[in-house]
Amino acid sequence: MLKQEDRIFTNLYGFEDWTLKGAKARGDWDNTKAILAMGPEKIIEEIKASGLRGRGGAGFSTGMKWSFMPKQSDGRPSYLVVNADEGEPGTCKDRDMMRHDPHKLIEGCLIAGFAIRAVAAYIYIRGEFREEGDHVEHAIREAYEAGLIGKNACGSGYDFDVFLHRGSGAYICGEETALIESLEGKKGQPRLKPPFPAGAGLYGCPTTVNNVESIAVCPTILRRGSGWFAGLGRPNNTGTKVFCISGHVNKPCNVEEEMGIPLKELIEKHAGGVRGGWDNLLAIIPGGSSVPLLPKDICDTVLMDFDSLREVRSGLGTAAVIVMDKSTDVVKAIARLSKFYMHESCGQCTPCREGTGWLWRMMERMVTGNAQREDIDHMLDIAGRIEGHTICALGDAAAWPVQGLVRHFRPEIERRIDEFTRNQQRAA
Repeated sequence: MLKQEDRIFTNLYGFEDWTLKGAKARGDWDNTKAILAMGPEKIIEEIKASGLRGRGGAGFSTGMKWSFMPKQSDGRPSYLVVNADEGEPGTCKDRDMMRHDPHKLIEGCLIAGFAIRAVAAYIYIRGEFREEGDHVEHAIREAYEAGLIGKNACGSGYDFDVFLHRGSGAYICGEETALIESLEGKKGQPRLKPPFPAGAGLYGCPTTVNNVESIAVCPTILRRGSGWFAGLGRPNNTGTKVFCISGHVNKPCNVEEEMGIPLKELIEKHAGGVRGGWDNLLAIIPGGSSVPLLPKDICDTVLMDFDSLREVRSGLGTAAVIVMDKSTDVVKAIARLSKFYMHESCGQCTPCREGTGWLWRMMERMVTGNAQREDIDHMLDIAGRIEGHTICALGDAAAWPVQGLVRHFRPEIERRIDEFTRNQQRAA
């Protein structure tokens, strides 16, 4: 269990002052100038050494991502874009960080921007996050007035601007290139890669896109040292992580914990356990709605980190833990997710545009059992034709929940089909 002194987000629940005064009392903006004095290369090396992996879902090395940015300008400015769209169902960590600890994000923007030699940061926030956006805007104004950002930021000689941009609530804009398109005023549709954003991103300039949590933890890592962060968690899965626990638990919550904590311990210690006791557990989606669910027998022992969940054919994703007890109609639950991905597909890729609709319609038939047993394999075939065949990962996100359902709950789908068939024969 994570020690209190190792927590990064010390105002996650909003019990303390979220403004600049409160942030400074908690250690934010403490001699930021000295961190910038390390220089871009040293900052990037420290972030690499810490083992920090992106907290937005993909889990790519943050330091490695920063290192892709050009070291010498070819005349184009470089930009940092912060992905605060957070549209993944079950995920609500970034909004609490921005509402209760916005200065961690602003300071992180300055340091990350300096490391990648950016001239400005654009924070792209989900339009529905009204209060969170207001708090971030207020924090930006406070930072400007205090000389922490803007001209000669923190007295370092580095000029850096921070802007907040409110999106319009499209799930697809959580994909980094669709986010960039939206930021430019275009329809939010993913771009083909290459070119990657580090080569041609926002306004055709070198750009790094990072999640809120990935940026917000950087100042603390650099103050306390990469060794401290790397000493938490497991190899290749280091540091702390904010987990969102929702669904059939006694106390749904956001909690910062050490990477690699057992899933059962996470739920029982922080969320008051599964409603009706652990034996009443049916399944858990461990990383937001786009990763495959896990049945109870796997949940008994699995660890909450990138590699452990990949080994059981799921994923950490955004670390949004959605708990389902035995009262859940698990087939209907996944059918509802299929409807979500059908609705949120941008329509650019044929496999996703057409395939997500097919998946949803077939899942609706599986809910009632109005299908044949061989239709289950047809449905898996469609999912396989979507997965890996689209510009962005939304197609994968639509396929994985269905694949996970069939992998672990095929007997339940077959039971419904057999029962529906028997009822039809009786009626005839």
